[in-house]
Amino acid sequence: MNRKDVDRNKISPMMKQYLDIKDKYPDTLIFYRLGDFYEMFFEDAVIGNRELGLTLTGRNAGLEERVPMCGVPHHAYVSYLDKLVEKGYKVAICEQMQDPKTTKGMVDRDIVQVVTKGTRLDSDLDEKDNNYLGSVYDFDYCYVLTFSDITTGYLYSMIIDHDKEKLVKEITKRNIKELIVSDKTDREIVQELREFYDILITIIDDLYEEDNYEGLYKNLNDIRLVTGVKHLLSYIINTKKGDLSHIQPSEVITSDKYLIFDVHTKRNLELIETIRNKDRMYSLLWLLDKTKTAMGSRLLKYNIENPLTDKEELNRRYDTIEKFLNEFILKEDLVRALDNVYDLERLLSRVSYGNLNARDLIQLKNSIRVFPTIHDILDELKYNKNIEVLNELYELLEKSINEDAPVTLKEGSLIKEGYSSELDELKSIRSNSKDFILKFEQEERERTGIKNLKVGYNKVFGYYIEISKSNIPLVKDEWKYDRKQTLVNCERFITPILKEKENIILGAEEKIIDLEYKLFMNIRDEVKKYTSILQNNSKIIAEIDMMTALTTVAEENSYIRPNITDERDIIIKNGRHPVVEKVIKDNYVSNDVIMRDDVNILLITGPNMAGKSTYMRQLAITVIMAQIGSFVPAKECSIPIFDRIFTRIGASDDLVSGDSTFMIEMKEANTAISEATQNSLILFDELGRGTATYDGMSLAQAILEYIHDNIGAKTLFSTHYHELTVLANDLPKLRNVHVSANLEDGKINFLHKVKNGAVDKSYGIHVASLAKLPKSLIERADEILDMYENKSKKEQTFTQTSLFLDFDEDKEKSSKIEEKLKNINPLEITPIEALNILYELKRDLDDKK
Repeated sequence: MNRKDVDRNKISPMMKQYLDIKDKYPDTLIFYRLGDFYEMFFEDAVIGNRELGLTLTGRNAGLEERVPMCGVPHHAYVSYLDKLVEKGYKVAICEQMQDPKTTKGMVDRDIVQVVTKGTRLDSDLDEKDNNYLGSVYDFDYCYVLTFSDITTGYLYSMIIDHDKEKLVKEITKRNIKELIVSDKTDREIVQELREFYDILITIIDDLYEEDNYEGLYKNLNDIRLVTGVKHLLSYIINTKKGDLSHIQPSEVITSDKYLIFDVHTKRNLELIETIRNKDRMYSLLWLLDKTKTAMGSRLLKYNIENPLTDKEELNRRYDTIEKFLNEFILKEDLVRALDNVYDLERLLSRVSYGNLNARDLIQLKNSIRVFPTIHDILDELKYNKNIEVLNELYELLEKSINEDAPVTLKEGSLIKEGYSSELDELKSIRSNSKDFILKFEQEERERTGIKNLKVGYNKVFGYYIEISKSNIPLVKDEWKYDRKQTLVNCERFITPILKEKENIILGAEEKIIDLEYKLFMNIRDEVKKYTSILQNNSKIIAEIDMMTALTTVAEENSYIRPNITDERDIIIKNGRHPVVEKVIKDNYVSNDVIMRDDVNILLITGPNMAGKSTYMRQLAITVIMAQIGSFVPAKECSIPIFDRIFTRIGASDDLVSGDSTFMIEMKEANTAISEATQNSLILFDELGRGTATYDGMSLAQAILEYIHDNIGAKTLFSTHYHELTVLANDLPKLRNVHVSANLEDGKINFLHKVKNGAVDKSYGIHVASLAKLPKSLIERADEILDMYENKSKKEQTFTQTSLFLDFDEDKEKSSKIEEKLKNINPLEITPIEALNILYELKRDLDDKK
C-alpha cells in the first residue's frame, strides 16, 4: 500500500497525524515515535526493510488493508539512523511532545530535527575529520560557496568565478558531504556532483531573514557572501530546529591567503590518503599527525589542504618549533597536558544544541582541569597567545555531575550528593524506603516461616511478594496477601502496607529523576555562557597541539628550518621525500633541487622505477610542509612562497567521466597553463605518453616552450622522450637532469641519484627483465631495439628543436641561404657590401617565416 492511495477520511487519528507530518517532509524518512519504538510506515517502511533488514509487518489504521510498518527501539535507534544517512537518506525524528501519562487522548507529535549527511551531530563521526555541509548560490556571473562543519562551529565563505569546472573542483577539494544549491544552478553540475561524487544535494532558494544569527555574517562587507551565509543558515535551522549559537562568524577564504591546489594534486601527492589503498597510513598527514587532540588533528589536516602564503605567520611557526626544540622539557609537559583534553569543539556543539549527556560534561570538566597547566607553560614559553583558566566552571562541574553518570538523562544518578538539598532530601526518602523494603522482606520471612519468600519489583505491578508454588499452601488469610499474578513456578502478592511504601518510593524516584534532569539542564545553560571563551581556548589548544606535533616529527626525523626568501631561487640540498624515507629507512638516497633565478624548468630523464616521480613529489611536499609552518626533510632549504601547485603524476583513465589517460593529461595541462603564474610550481610526469609517440613528443615540447616563454613558473618535467633534451640548447631557462642507473652483467641497478645532464640511454628492456618476463621475450626485444636504433641512425628525423616546421620546405630555404654564404669571401668585400649582404640574408630569413 502506498501513501498516495490512502483514503484519509477512513484512517485512524494517529495515522492521520503521521500523514500530515509526512506531507511536510515528502523526501525524508520519518522515525515516528510510538511508545518505546520509532516506527516507519508505507514507503518508508519498505525502505527500512530493504536497507536495514527490518522485519516488515502491518498496522491496522482504519483501512481494509494493513499499513506496511517496521520499527527500531528508541534507545538503540542511532546505529540504524547512521546506516540510512550514510546511504544518502534524510531522516526526520518525530517525537512525542507531551507525556502520555498526563495526556488525555492522542499525544501531540512533531519533527524535532532532520538528520542528513552534513547535519549529523552525533559522537560517531570521525573525530579527526570535518563533516562539511555546503551551499552554492548562483549569481549568474559568479558562485558563492559557503560551507560549515556544524559539529565544530566553523563557517567559511568564498567567491568563485562562474566556471562549472572550478566550482566542482572546489567542492570536491573541500570534501563537502552535503550541498544545497539555488534553483538557477546548472543541473549538469547537480547531476555530476550527485552521480560521480555521491554528494547529497537539495535544491532550495530560501534565505534566513531573522536577526538571531546576525553575528555570523555582520563582519562580511560583500552582500554576495552575506546571501550565501543566509542561504546555508536557512537550511541548517530548518533541519536542526535547535540552538546553533556555537556556530562562529564566517571566515572569508581568498586565493591570496593560501597555496592553491585541486583535488587531483592532493591525491597525486598523497597528502591525506594513499592512491593505492585510499588509506591515511603512509600519507603526509599520517607522518605529521602526532597530535594529542581531535581538534589539533583536524587543524593539521586543514593546514595540509590549505597551506599559507603569509611569510610572517610562517616564520612565527618556525620560531615556535625552534622554541619547543630548545625548551624540550616544557614541550613534553605541554604534550602530557594536551593528552587530557577532549574534543572541546564538538562538546560545545552538543552543549549548544542540547543533545549532550552527563559524560560529555565530565569530559569537559577533565579538559578544564588541565587549563591552568597549559596556561602556565605557554606563559613561561612566552607564546603569543594564551588560554583562559576557567576555575569557576570547573568547580561547578566538579561538585555537580556524577563521575559514573549514565548516558541517558532520564535514569537518575546524574547529580552528586550535596549539590542540591532538595534532591538530597528526596534521595534520603527513597533510601529509607528501600531500607524498609529490605527489612519488610526479612520480617515477612520470619513471620510466615517461608524462607524463600522475596520482595521484588517490576514496572507493571510495582512491588510484590513472591512465593514459590510449593509454599502456596502455607499462605494464610490473616496475612492479608492479595494475589496479583500467577506464574509457572510462583505466585505474586501485594499487601496494603507494601502498596503504601511503593507509592512513597516511586513518587520519590519520579521526583528525583525530574529534579535531576532540571538541575542538569540548568548546569548545561550555565556552561553555555562560556561557549565563546571555550571556543577561543579550543583554537589555541588546537594550534599548539599541531605545533608540538610538528616539533616532534622534526625532532624524530632531523628536519631543518626552511628559509623563506623573496627571491625566486630554489636551493634544497640533500632533500628527502618524508614518507618514502620513513618506509625504506636506511636505504633512502637524498637529492638536491637547485633552481636559481636563471632556471625555471628541470627536464628529468631516466629509467622507470629510478625515482623520477619521487623526486618531483619530494619538491612539492617540501614546499607544502614549509608553507604550513613545518620544518622540512633536507640539509638546507631556501625557497620562495608559491601561490599554486599543479601536478600530473601517474597514468589512469577516469572511468566515471569516461576520459582517457590522454584526455586527463591534456585537461590537467590546460588547467596549469591557464592558471599558473610566475610564482607557481608545476609537476608534469611523462606528459604526452597517452598518445602516439610523435604526437606526444610534439605536445610535450610545445607545452615546455609555452611554460618557458609565457609563464615562467618553476617546473619539473619528466619524460622518456630523450629527443626533448636538446631543448636545453634553445631554451635558456631549461636544464637537463637525470636519475642515474648503471648496468652490471646485463642487470640494471637504480642509484636514485639525480645528476646534471641528460640520460645517456634507455633502460626500458632492462626494467622489463626485472618483472621476470620470459628470457626469450627479452632477447627478442633487444634484437628489435637494435633494428630500430640502426634505422634511426640512417634516417634521422629529429634534426632541430622545433617539431612543428615543414622539414622539406625548411631544408630547401636553408640551402639557398647556405649557397649565398658559400659564395662570399669575407676578405674581398668592403664593410658597406657586408652590410648589404647581411640585409639580404635577413630579408630571406623573414621571407622564410
